Amino acid sequence: MASKPGILTEWPWTWLGNFKYLVLAPWAVPATYSYLTKDDNRKYLSSFLVLPLLISRAVHNLIWISLSRYRTAKGNNRIVDKSIEFEQVDRERNWDDQIILNGIIMYTAIMFIKYAQRVPWWSTDGLIWTFLLHAGPVEFLYYWLHRALHHHFLYSRYHSHHHSSIVTEPITSVIHPFAEHISYYLLFSIPLLTTLFMGNGSIIAITIYLTYIDFMNNMGHCNFELIPKWLFSAFPPLKYLMYTPSYHSLHHTQFRTNYSLFMPFYDYVYGTMDKSSDTLYEKSLVREEESPDVVHLTHLTTPESIYHLRLGFPYLASQPHKSNWYLWLMWPVTVWSMMVTWIYGRTFTVERNVFKNLKLQTWAIPKYSIQYYMQWQKEIINTMIENSILEAEDKGVRVLSLGLLNQEEGLNKNGELFLKRQPQLKVKLVDGSSLVVAVVINSIPKGTTQVVLKGNLSKVAYSIALALCQDGIQVFTMSSDEYKKLQAKLSKEAGNNLVLSKSNTPKTWLVGDGLSEEEQLKAPKGTIFIPFSQFPPKKMRKDCFYNTTPAMLAPKHLENVDSCENWLPRRVMSAWRIAGILHAMEEWNVNECGDMMFNIEKIWQASLEHGFRPLTNVIDSKPN
Repeated sequence: MASKPGILTEWPWTWLGNFKYLVLAPWAVPATYSYLTKDDNRKYLSSFLVLPLLISRAVHNLIWISLSRYRTAKGNNRIVDKSIEFEQVDRERNWDDQIILNGIIMYTAIMFIKYAQRVPWWSTDGLIWTFLLHAGPVEFLYYWLHRALHHHFLYSRYHSHHHSSIVTEPITSVIHPFAEHISYYLLFSIPLLTTLFMGNGSIIAITIYLTYIDFMNNMGHCNFELIPKWLFSAFPPLKYLMYTPSYHSLHHTQFRTNYSLFMPFYDYVYGTMDKSSDTLYEKSLVREEESPDVVHLTHLTTPESIYHLRLGFPYLASQPHKSNWYLWLMWPVTVWSMMVTWIYGRTFTVERNVFKNLKLQTWAIPKYSIQYYMQWQKEIINTMIENSILEAEDKGVRVLSLGLLNQEEGLNKNGELFLKRQPQLKVKLVDGSSLVVAVVINSIPKGTTQVVLKGNLSKVAYSIALALCQDGIQVFTMSSDEYKKLQAKLSKEAGNNLVLSKSNTPKTWLVGDGLSEEEQLKAPKGTIFIPFSQFPPKKMRKDCFYNTTPAMLAPKHLENVDSCENWLPRRVMSAWRIAGILHAMEEWNVNECGDMMFNIEKIWQASLEHGFRPLTNVIDSKPN
């Protein structure tokens, strides 16, 4: 929102929320129905093609978002290092409003301009005229409109909304108040309407022109330099006809320079070109890929989780992962993305963060959770994890934390396999078990004297049972087999606090993987389920409470946080991921994987000292 919002700031369909696309229905539905059912004399190809064109524009934008986030996370050719936060993601959520407006304008034009109803596929003259009119009137008028928008009266009421984003993303290019977008569409319609009235417009020319506008807009705001230097060397006048991402980035950091639309010509003519444009361009062009200090290695979970990655849909990524019905409509894209990840078979960079003096990155194995349980996939996955560890070693990474099932005991014995295969590793492997135990223990309500331990017994489960029994808290188990296994791990004194009971269970349940629906139904009303597993239990009870998986609230000095980690709330990090950061910050220089367990109290105190805070109110009683 602008600092002093002017008239026509809000989009007319804002109140419709996610149903705003219905605005196009009165045009799109009749146009599609008419083209599919009526004879040639009564149907218009141009009307029918509007909707596919709008969809292609949306896809074009999404591809740029993914590419930009991937490249800026890796760091090579990145222009601005400042962080993007949730506030910017929320502000830029309505990036697709301008596509809806574009649809309304096109449908309206087809209704009232007779030539537009029968516009041909191709016209060479029309394409030439389109770009001549763009290079002339559009670029010139835009330059002066842009300068006017930087006058304090218009800037405070309209254009400041766009400039709220110092660090730009491709979709930042279309984040403007409604009134400002109307002025832009009036400009961009000059070539299109002129060629339509001249009778030489064409479907291909319109498509190319709109694609050109989207391409240049997205490129100018992508925050990484990609235009090769040889292009300007081969054709020197090109520097006046095409801007670069670094050129427009300076407009967002300096505000009073580089006003041109896509062609810097008028900045040269009127003396508003930033003097550091060439320097920043060359500096960004040679910037190398970043070497992180800490890497968190995760993986995809469900087929639709690809949309919730930071590289996916920005707004979905900024919300805790949950199933959305409308994602089922995208099953062709989902299947295609699964095939790509299957074929690609290489770890990819998802996110970058900064924690004080540490550079952090999150890498993802392109495998889904279900694949980790397939016997024939295990060696393939372990090879991918090992290759990621070796890549981290080559890059000088200090600590690599294993997230989700990348540390599964049945897969690689909590990471021990890699230490045996690569005994000379300098990078330290951390499974985060000690912090997980600490978070779970400190999540138990104060004054609790009895808890139930339920779920598959793991390294974490044994450590929780030992810590609680030594602290005088009774640990109940409902399985004689589990009771025997736990007893074998406890000292005689601690073992006295281990209780085998199938009834009269406490109201605090510590649960891991394997908790069944039947077992949940046995819990007393008002029970608090505290997971110690990587994945949250399925919520079956409305009369009980469910904590998140082990996690903590991140401090403000963790930068560039604009996406949620799986199902966790905003700015909440899993204990497994935090553990890697703490190992690097404290320079402990030890591995924590296999049977190794770091000092629980020491890592808990370190987490608090570095600003991480326990979750106190993140409890949910809603069933899945």
